[in-house]
Amino acid sequence: MAKATPPSETIMNDEDPLEAGSLTLLGHLNELRIRLTYVAVALLITTAFSFAFAEPVLQFLLEPYADSINGEVELQTLEPTEGIETFFKVSLLAGAIFSMPMILYQFWKFVVPGLTRDERRYVFIFLPSALILFALGILFAWFVLIPAAVFFLANFLGTIFKTDWTPSGYIGFVLRMLFWIGLAFEMPVVVYFVARVGVVTAKALREQWRIAVVGIAVLAAIITPSIDPVTMLLTMAPLVVLYILSIGLAVIGQRQFERSMALE
Repeated sequence: MAKATPPSETIMNDEDPLEAGSLTLLGHLNELRIRLTYVAVALLITTAFSFAFAEPVLQFLLEPYADSINGEVELQTLEPTEGIETFFKVSLLAGAIFSMPMILYQFWKFVVPGLTRDERRYVFIFLPSALILFALGILFAWFVLIPAAVFFLANFLGTIFKTDWTPSGYIGFVLRMLFWIGLAFEMPVVVYFVARVGVVTAKALREQWRIAVVGIAVLAAIITPSIDPVTMLLTMAPLVVLYILSIGLAVIGQRQFERSMALE
């Protein structure tokens, strides 16, 4: 006769629904609400903290403009609230950068219920690599992309048009470049984890490289609010390299997915 398992022992052996990945749709929505709340609080705190240093950060962001014309620059405010709005934009970007570790961690906590215990150890790969790539994207935008774009735009037909830029125009341009290039550099991490769960294969990425290049060109046009070819090519070049790197990481992720499926 089969030995009955005591109720207390059954309870102890049962896994937590959150850990076992058996959340219902409402459970997933509630979990998403919790994670977004943590992200919003972290972003609010870092943005408020960054507002105290918005002025020196703003002066720092003006350096590419000053270098492009070899002199001091002053942005022309055309609306009463334009100056304070620019301070808030700078504070928000700085807050988003400072809170990025918390944002990535909360994203990881949201997807953890759908992972096995072995897969959860990849947090030690996901978080550092995502932060490093985001930082590399910002550094590339600041030291390579923005100086080239600002120099071209400030000196193009300079004898005809006077470059008196507004805070919303120039600072908005720089902030968009920094933030979206930083996010675009997350491509290898995203592709690896998508391949790791079996959604995409390295073969598909290799075969669709032409479509990928077109998509990268469209993405570069969206990221860089400039129509000059120099800025677009400078934006596309690292994204193409990252796509090639993503194919290599997809090979690793696909092999790990196939190995885990074979074990199951």
